[in-house]
Amino acid sequence: MSRDSPWEEGNQSSQGEFILLGVADRPRLEMFLFVFVLTCYLMTLLGNTTIIVVSRLDPHLHTPMYFFLSNLSFLDLCFTTSLGPQMLVNFWRKSKTIAYDACVVELYISLSLGSTECILLAVMAYDRYAAICHPLRYTTMMSHSLCFTMAAVSWVSGFSNSVVQTTMTLSLPRCGQNKIDHFFCEVPALLKLACVDTSVNEAELFASSVVFLLLPLGLIIISYGYIATAVLRIRSAEGRRKAFNTCASHLMVVSLFYGTGIASYLQSPSNYSRDQGKMISLFYTFVTTMLNPLIYTLRNKEVHKALRRVMKKN
Repeated sequence: MSRDSPWEEGNQSSQGEFILLGVADRPRLEMFLFVFVLTCYLMTLLGNTTIIVVSRLDPHLHTPMYFFLSNLSFLDLCFTTSLGPQMLVNFWRKSKTIAYDACVVELYISLSLGSTECILLAVMAYDRYAAICHPLRYTTMMSHSLCFTMAAVSWVSGFSNSVVQTTMTLSLPRCGQNKIDHFFCEVPALLKLACVDTSVNEAELFASSVVFLLLPLGLIIISYGYIATAVLRIRSAEGRRKAFNTCASHLMVVSLFYGTGIASYLQSPSNYSRDQGKMISLFYTFVTTMLNPLIYTLRNKEVHKALRRVMKKN
């Protein structure tokens, strides 16, 4: 006789499904969130696709900055798509279920992309540091090979971290519990289903959060410390304004993403307010990914000019 898996041993009755509770007990709020998430998702698709296409078609944007920005846009597209469609379906239907395999995929992909974005934003800060603090050596410092290597390291490290987190989280016995008090499969919410001590998992999650949230954020802060010093040395007011505008967009994105990420992951799941956790997750999953292209395009004259050039060509 073959040995049953932990899922089969602990949860025969659920037939390999999780129930995503979300806000099912508040139908009006659920309908509001359906419209909210759908709007954010559609704007995310439009905005990030536009940045990728324009960066690809316009030769003036074939620079390290827009190479990393295209990576960020593609990442955000995948991030919201890994969660949005399933969440919208669950908002609309009465049965708020997700298959076990689908939950595994959702958890792994969303966690991979979130971890990747943490590293990628730090890489983008280094790019701004090189451009402003070492303008004469910028082309040498940010060579094509280095840009591809830094982007690849971001993606590989993000997916590697997710392998560890997903494996440790889903290997915990749940003793028949399959109701996730959340909109989607996320580590803190899944840890609450465990019927054993999760202190090791929580410690590992905290350590991973330090590596992927606090360490990159610290590097970003150091980079911008050097950038601020360099900007203050610029004699031209126009030059200072241009440098400030270039960095302000990135700082806004960093503040939104890391602020909500730290609030979500750098505390014990047992101490986390259910409604607070859900809303924070919605914010960094849909609001930040929607705002990223808006922040970069609304404040960026180069993108405006590139858009006009591409539209004239077509």
